[in-house]
Amino acid sequence: MRMRATLGVVTGALALSAFAVPAAQADEVHGDTAISNVVVNGGKPVVVGATAKKTITVSFTVKDASGVDWAQAILYHGANIDAADSGAVANSSDGRATCTVVNATTKTCKSTFDMKPAYNLINSVAGGWKVWAVATGKDADYVQKDNAKSFQVQRLSKLTVNAAPEPVKKGKTITVTGALTRANWDAAKYSGYGTQSVKLQFKKKGASAYTTVKTIKTSTTGALKTTVTASVDGTFRYSFAGTSTTPAVNATGDYVDVQ
Repeated sequence: MRMRATLGVVTGALALSAFAVPAAQADEVHGDTAISNVVVNGGKPVVVGATAKKTITVSFTVKDASGVDWAQAILYHGANIDAADSGAVANSSDGRATCTVVNATTKTCKSTFDMKPAYNLINSVAGGWKVWAVATGKDADYVQKDNAKSFQVQRLSKLTVNAAPEPVKKGKTITVTGALTRANWDAAKYSGYGTQSVKLQFKKKGASAYTTVKTIKTSTTGALKTTVTASVDGTFRYSFAGTSTTPAVNATGDYVDVQ
């Protein structure tokens, strides 16, 4: 294996650290060592707010006929690890995974990683990330995967709604306002998410589900505003389907009494 220093992360850019790991853009396999069952954050997208650090777990299985020696995973954003523009190394002192024996040929391995706004998370790296992984057998066999698993890192979204006036006479106009915002990792706050399609939904009093009334777009600042005609008592909400960089979110419903 070719060896190089691996990545550490400072203010969203990559710097070198002391961890030595194989260097290659493509997968490498020597012998029968195998990595499988890679799971990031329990299989869910990694959703991070504007300021708070989020610690996630990555687990995987390693097999080698002679027994498993050690394993390591690194998270990164970019075409490949050598071209990464952000990433995260494991929280262990040596960057390696903690591996537990299953049997003579198999271990389950696990690492935790910190995802920090304004540190290894800046707005431009939201979206698709990858897991780089390497594992070695006790006979010096090894496997290295440039993309052992792909996953999403997203900016936490928030959505509000207000339907007015309340109460309202039947046949009169109801104005429904709101705002779609998401974590701005660069500015450590929530900022408007502009020009996004959002559904206005209504649930009639006594009903169990919402139905879509219309679809509108947020303004350039994330604001929402539309009107409907009052007909029956019920609850209005806005619903955002999400994007690759931002998770889906529903506003808490606002009940309107129609008289």
